[in-house]
Amino acid sequence: MKVFDIRVQAAAIVLSLFSMIGQAAEPAPAQFSFLDFNAPDNTDVKGVRLAALYGKTGNVTGIDFSIGLSEVDNLKGISFPVVFGANRINNSMTGLGMGIVNLHKGSDKGVNLGLINLTNDVEGVNIGFLNVSTGDTLADVSAVNISDTSTFQLAFFNKTEKLKGLQIGFLNCASNGFLPCFPIFNFASD
Repeated sequence: MKVFDIRVQAAAIVLSLFSMIGQAAEPAPAQFSFLDFNAPDNTDVKGVRLAALYGKTGNVTGIDFSIGLSEVDNLKGISFPVVFGANRINNSMTGLGMGIVNLHKGSDKGVNLGLINLTNDVEGVNIGFLNVSTGDTLADVSAVNISDTSTFQLAFFNKTEKLKGLQIGFLNCASNGFLPCFPIFNFASD
């Protein structure tokens, strides 16, 4: 009888371990991040996340709150600073990125609203005081816009290497503009 009890206990332990592994593969409905600590220790969050001082995770679908710096590989939803905050998106963002600084290295679809937006490919709009974009941006609105390629820029100073559409501002510079630099407006010459 004791051999049977040991086998039942062993089977129960194995089933419990597989159950925990299955649960770990499910996205967490909420996560708290503090420095290098995530509770729960999961890379996928579907729901709400709070990063205090600094927090890093893989994928967030929902709302990513931050007090400090929040780092996420992929975000579908809203990145929102509670009091002050910055966010870093390593791969892709679909939604709304807000922060004192938005540092997005991958591609964005949506709106970036921040004092400083440092972005790459943006299918949407960057709104801030300073927008610096590598890659291609659809629209940049701020005091200063600097980009590799842009379709539309509105600022006191606009500069892009390749303009696809229109620049409006005090000074507008585009390598392919009808003039390299022109006040009030500039448009693509090619």
